[in-house]
Amino acid sequence: MAKFNLSSHTDSNKVFLVNRADLSGRLDPFYYQPEIAELEKRIKKISNKKLRDYIIRISSGATPSVKEEEKYYSDKENGIPFLRVQNLQTNSELSLDDVKYINKETYEGVLRRSQVEENNLLVKITGVGRMAIASVAPKNFIGNTNQHIVVIKTASEEVSRYLANFLNLDITEKLASRRATGGTRPALDYPALKSIPIVEGIDFNILEEAEKRKKELDIKAEKLLNSIDDYLLGVLGITMPKRETSLKNRIFTVHFKDILGKRFDPNYNSKLEYLLSQKASFNYLYLKDLIEKAPQYGANEEAIDGNSNSDIRYIRITDIDELGVLKKEGWKTARNINKQYLLNYNDLLFARSGSVGRCYIHKETSEDAIFAGYLIRFVINNEKVNPDFLFYYCNSKIYKFWVSAIERPAVQSNINAEEFKSLPIPLPPLKKQNKIAKHIQNIRQKAKDIQTEGEEILEEAKQKIEQMILNS
Repeated sequence: MAKFNLSSHTDSNKVFLVNRADLSGRLDPFYYQPEIAELEKRIKKISNKKLRDYIIRISSGATPSVKEEEKYYSDKENGIPFLRVQNLQTNSELSLDDVKYINKETYEGVLRRSQVEENNLLVKITGVGRMAIASVAPKNFIGNTNQHIVVIKTASEEVSRYLANFLNLDITEKLASRRATGGTRPALDYPALKSIPIVEGIDFNILEEAEKRKKELDIKAEKLLNSIDDYLLGVLGITMPKRETSLKNRIFTVHFKDILGKRFDPNYNSKLEYLLSQKASFNYLYLKDLIEKAPQYGANEEAIDGNSNSDIRYIRITDIDELGVLKKEGWKTARNINKQYLLNYNDLLFARSGSVGRCYIHKETSEDAIFAGYLIRFVINNEKVNPDFLFYYCNSKIYKFWVSAIERPAVQSNINAEEFKSLPIPLPPLKKQNKIAKHIQNIRQKAKDIQTEGEEILEEAKQKIEQMILNS
């Protein structure tokens, strides 16, 4: 029988043949993609070690019901960190910038088996985007994880750090993704995770030096970003409050007639009183005066049909970083959605719970996007306010101070649409707004360029290490 051959013009990574004898129990084509299969062969020639050889203990957690927040969750002051995928970083460090907290009873009870201790290796095993992202729990850390992360106890911090560095290499990520199963939500089961090959004896000093340089550049960029507040508040003539924290200064009285029919929480009354007494160089308007129509709550996750092949992005609070910029990885797509949720250019989104108050301005025009239920859309009147000026104001210290005053105290604080409409904004003439927005935009761009330089330095170091591995 004549042998069948594909045309030489065929892309071998998209169309390829696999002999039946080479099938290993799986039939999904990605597993046998020639480029990835060849990479695995090369790694196996170098080392016969697997991740399982370094595991002393492994476990994964669960996500307590958010419908019973008071039973399971807590705040930063009284709670224990509850780690999610977004807390893992490809530099092997654990990020606690956007962490949730559980109470001690949950930590010691329903999530006892997935407790995290210092030096534990934490690895992502489910979810869209990059697979097997790994971080190491820092010294004296205690916490917990959800079901999308595994906690691995190794022999030492040195071992955990080495494994994290290796798992975060791009070539290792390809091998991890090869082992993942599932469609819209890929996952690594324990056998698949443990089977990831590990190459020993790699000198990660190049990578560590690159990470050190990246941190230096990140600090430089952060200083630039921090200067925005001084500039903006200076131009607007606003002074941030200098509040004494002694017991005497934390006690205050309010007449009953002044809070009748209003909120009773002390944070609201003390901080809001300060804000309302603030003077500025320009007259205050409220957000309700600057919008074209009523605010709109987003689409609940149950209302969308997730589809990894869709080009309609589903923007959640967790997709927005602290600067109001969309994150590059880990986002969802949707299909069969209601068009009323489609975002338009310059729409402003506010987080109403979770990272309450976080603000995002939609600038993407190349692809459609909708927004999640815990976000509120405000359509801005461009004739009254520059949307960029408003966005930058809603990332300032004075805005965050307002958020801390207006948010409703709970396990997961929140602000509703009507409360957002009450946001006071000192509004310069439109020409002045344009100048302010342009200046801040330039600072942000300079900071972004510096951060990009750091990322490129780190990426170059990773590529050097990968070439050393493949050429060994």
